[in-house]
Amino acid sequence: MQGFDNATSCWKMILSDVRKNRDLLSVIEGFARNNTSPSRIVFGTSGWRGEIGTDFTFSNVRIVTAAIIEMFRESDPSVMKAIGVKDFEEIKNRGVIVGHDNRLLGREFAMEVMGLLQREGIRTWYAGEAATPEFSAGIEMLNAACSINLTPSHNPPNYGGLKFNPSDGGPAGIEITGRIQEIANRMMDESLRVEPVEPRYIDRIDLTDLYIRYITDRKTIDLERIRDFVGSGDCVICVDNVHGATRGRIQRIIGESDKIRYLRTGDDVLFGGIAPEPSRENMRGVEEALAGSKRRFKIGVLMDPDGDRIRHADGRMQIPMNYFGAMAFHFLHVYKGFKGVAVKSVGTSNLLNAIAERHGVPVIETKVGFKHFRPYMVKDAPQRAIVVFEESDGISGYNHTLEKDAIFGLLLAIEMVATTGKNLSEYLYELMDEYGYYYPDRSGIEVDRGLAGEALHKRLSVIRERYREGASIDINGKRLRIEEVITTDGTKLVLEDGSWLMIRPSGTEPKVRFYIEARTEEEKEAVFKTAERITREALGYV
Repeated sequence: MQGFDNATSCWKMILSDVRKNRDLLSVIEGFARNNTSPSRIVFGTSGWRGEIGTDFTFSNVRIVTAAIIEMFRESDPSVMKAIGVKDFEEIKNRGVIVGHDNRLLGREFAMEVMGLLQREGIRTWYAGEAATPEFSAGIEMLNAACSINLTPSHNPPNYGGLKFNPSDGGPAGIEITGRIQEIANRMMDESLRVEPVEPRYIDRIDLTDLYIRYITDRKTIDLERIRDFVGSGDCVICVDNVHGATRGRIQRIIGESDKIRYLRTGDDVLFGGIAPEPSRENMRGVEEALAGSKRRFKIGVLMDPDGDRIRHADGRMQIPMNYFGAMAFHFLHVYKGFKGVAVKSVGTSNLLNAIAERHGVPVIETKVGFKHFRPYMVKDAPQRAIVVFEESDGISGYNHTLEKDAIFGLLLAIEMVATTGKNLSEYLYELMDEYGYYYPDRSGIEVDRGLAGEALHKRLSVIRERYREGASIDINGKRLRIEEVITTDGTKLVLEDGSWLMIRPSGTEPKVRFYIEARTEEEKEAVFKTAERITREALGYV
């Protein structure tokens, strides 16, 4: 197709110079429409993702949709319970919200999904371009059965994706995604062809309007305080939308203001050629905008394309989620009086632990993946979370969506500053002065390709046998006692000085990830080296 054997080679050319090669997107569309090769469907921690034109094609999206419909028709009690419905008839009546982020062919993929759903008598609402947390709020506000959101979240421009959220608005659990995988991969093995169906109707729904009503009703966020602060406070707010689906949302929630500056709001399915994630490097525009302001209070954020991840800054420093999540807990518990438990993924900073312990609040550490927070977020939870967050930039809070929410992260930051009278870094350092200093980070190494998956898990399991509670470990010539061994997800060794290291195999790639936390900035490298040494010993790489 125009000299390209496949979509991968075409994408490689496009991404080598997105300005020069943007016209080649029409070639990618050709591959997406004409490539009928099957693909292996894998739902990770946040949906199915694949390269547009290679794995993520119109043919394969139709097959995955057909698999979802077959799952509905089966009405297996365990699956129906996980979705939160009684049977297929209830799904048809309550309906499915369908939408997409700003990716290439997002609307076209959504139409494919809607057409197949409507053919089965399933009611559909079309959200258009919308953010992931808006789907979650919309499901609850409409009492919909579920949503299908065409997004690969923060992945690079060549990716497409599909997220399924059940009736509670949270990420789909393994009961749902595992069954979709099984059916879809069986269909792939059978070389099933699913013909396209035009939607009979398009029932548009304004998810931003529903989201505003949702957060107003839930009252976790004080919108009036936020709007008053933006109106009268000596502040500047910079929001980098990275061309994603969060664009235009903040204006509607807070109102228009010359104190709020928006970056990268235009249409660009290539995101300027970057991976549109809330990374340190991608925050440069936000930091430059804040540096140029003389205002007393500065708040800057970058939100990923589907609005479920966020990173903060205040002109003095960047505040990654490891810190912001602990700050959010302190603010919601101490300043706003919310009661419950503090919940985080196992690879996050122990600054939260130090704060929670002082206030007598239990801390629960879960496996990596936002879906593991569900038991603590539902309304009838016996242990209800004050805050939930993971180090990979996701957060939600008490009485809010079960899905991670970047918009919530921004609104909470503004309310924090408005209430405390402190910039984010001032608030953070005040907390660390009181509860201790913590320096988290992450890294990793690649391993032999044959070790991906279960083989890698098995090889690394020897770490928990070699390093037990009470033993000591050498960190740059310093012997430290192992106070606790946590095996929730990988192996986490918590040391006597409060530092820790966690070694976790990737579930889908031949990689081992290291999550560490030192008590001084200077000690981080030594903890990283120790994590790598222990890993290489376990793998037999020494």
